[in-house]
Amino acid sequence: MRSRHALRGVLLTLAASLAIAAAQRAPDAELQLLRPELLALTCPERTWSQPPTEAQRLAAARRDAFRALLPEYLARLPAEPDAVLAMPVDGVRVAQVADTWGAPRGGGRRHEGQDVFAPRGTPIRSATHGIVFEVSDRFTGGRGVMVLGAGGVRYFYTHFDAYAEGLREGMAVTPDTILGYVGTDGNAGGTPPHLHFGAYAFDPESCRHRAFDPLPLMVDRTHLASD
Repeated sequence: MRSRHALRGVLLTLAASLAIAAAQRAPDAELQLLRPELLALTCPERTWSQPPTEAQRLAAARRDAFRALLPEYLARLPAEPDAVLAMPVDGVRVAQVADTWGAPRGGGRRHEGQDVFAPRGTPIRSATHGIVFEVSDRFTGGRGVMVLGAGGVRYFYTHFDAYAEGLREGMAVTPDTILGYVGTDGNAGGTPPHLHFGAYAFDPESCRHRAFDPLPLMVDRTHLASD
């Protein structure tokens, strides 16, 4: 009986994995290939230190579905990461951001990003040119968007009150593109409305992204307009 249940669990996981993979979107077909050699990029297979739970298997299947599409995205992005990031929240100046990079968080975590406070519903724009990689509410921060920018850097925006109309995975964005609106979704409940903005550098050897502080690269949008 136990083996039958185990087999049923494996089959359910496989079915869910296939459904997850089928739901992921490749970048829009009209986006130009800038580095076609990256289409051959292969990511190392996932290893487990101990047998995963069903929930861990499903979460891994979702991440793996995105990793399988990663070369398609990277091949359509410039090689050099952006040296300047536009303030992602309308009407906020960089000087108004309290630097909370590395601040302690619950569960022994450290804050991997910067919080930008603004009234609920304030537009959130992409800080860079890039391609929308994921639109999801699976994050601890609730509704969120991942944008891949030049150099494969992943920019993470979360706690949205709502997504922008027409936003979808695979579409190109510019610093003028509205991604969504400031809110308190996910673990931001009980705090003033804000955007959590994170940045993660890409390591092609491991296919992993590692957090870095985006604040030193951020500039006011008025500064961009004057250049």
